[in-house]
Amino acid sequence: MKSNNTSKLIALIGYSGHAYVAVDIFLSMSRAVAAYCDNEEKLFNPFALKYLGKDSDKEVIDSLKMYDYFIAIGDNITRRKISERLISTLSTSVNAIHTSSVISASASIGNGIFIAANVAINPLTKIGNGVICNTSCSIDHECIIEDFAHIAPGAVLCGNVRVGENSFVGANAVIKQGITIGKNVMIGAGTVVIKNISDNETVIGNPHKNLK
Repeated sequence: MKSNNTSKLIALIGYSGHAYVAVDIFLSMSRAVAAYCDNEEKLFNPFALKYLGKDSDKEVIDSLKMYDYFIAIGDNITRRKISERLISTLSTSVNAIHTSSVISASASIGNGIFIAANVAINPLTKIGNGVICNTSCSIDHECIIEDFAHIAPGAVLCGNVRVGENSFVGANAVIKQGITIGKNVMIGAGTVVIKNISDNETVIGNPHKNLK
């Protein structure tokens, strides 16, 4: 596992509930979050961050060069679009990895990763760029989580599970060992997945069933 910890202040892209958790993660890492970008200045600013402006404005992008940045947006597609746009001008995003998480030394992770409190990532797992591993989720051995997927709080992925790009695994879902989940899949909270899921499906229930 690689570290991208530096002495720069951090600027968040997006500033709402998901960003608040990101601030807490960075605090656990002894990293200071100082600023944020959003479509408009927020009236509710619980961490007293400086507003830089819209991340799509050239002068704002120039100002971001002074910071390490992190895209604190839960929606997979939005997070991906912003990442692809910013990476052409800025360096890659830092990782937000809570110090209470347990990550195997043999796991590999990409850039712009969000790993919340009490997450477990077991040996030989691969975590792609821009992935969210949310609070207390468990990802077992040899899993592959592709770019910009989101594993929600309390989800359990047994060994050798593959989650495709942009897919969402809902809170407290359970994925049976060896399952492959396609791209752009939505898995509802509490769903138990016992068979492979094709691209672009939405599934719920125990055992899982497709929504028409």
